[in-house]
Amino acid sequence: MAFITYVLLAGMALGIQKRFSPEVLGLCASTALVWVVMEVLALLLGIYLATVRSDLSTFHLLAYSGYKYVGMILSILTGLLFGSDGYYVALAWTSSALMYFIVSLGLAPLLLGSAGDKLPLPGPASALLYSRCALCEQQPWAPTAWGARPPGNVSSST
Repeated sequence: MAFITYVLLAGMALGIQKRFSPEVLGLCASTALVWVVMEVLALLLGIYLATVRSDLSTFHLLAYSGYKYVGMILSILTGLLFGSDGYYVALAWTSSALMYFIVSLGLAPLLLGSAGDKLPLPGPASALLYSRCALCEQQPWAPTAWGARPPGNVSSST
């Protein structure tokens, strides 16, 4: 649900900026879908290479990857209300909150097992967890890079 809401809200934000076309929805959805697939595949590869034994399935990783869209939706809504500065502040805050969630409540107990209370742990499991956190922090910024500039940067061509 968050994925579809993000795509529609990004289309609405681009429409407000008078930059909307029907192809934008497809581009936004396919770009977001490619990010999710790459993220899940990278995590599965990391778990395999680190030989971490956990109860994580592909669906767990897919579910945790979807949490970033909630923050991106909140950022776009904040950008619509408060402009470009509000967008970047909200995006930084939601990215940090997602990183905290992944470390303390989300993947850490599943990935590290019973040793999850003793963070940080040396070894491949904690390295995988912290690389996942770095990905959580950076990935929501990608839509800005491919052209969905934050609301508030509307330039009038008339």
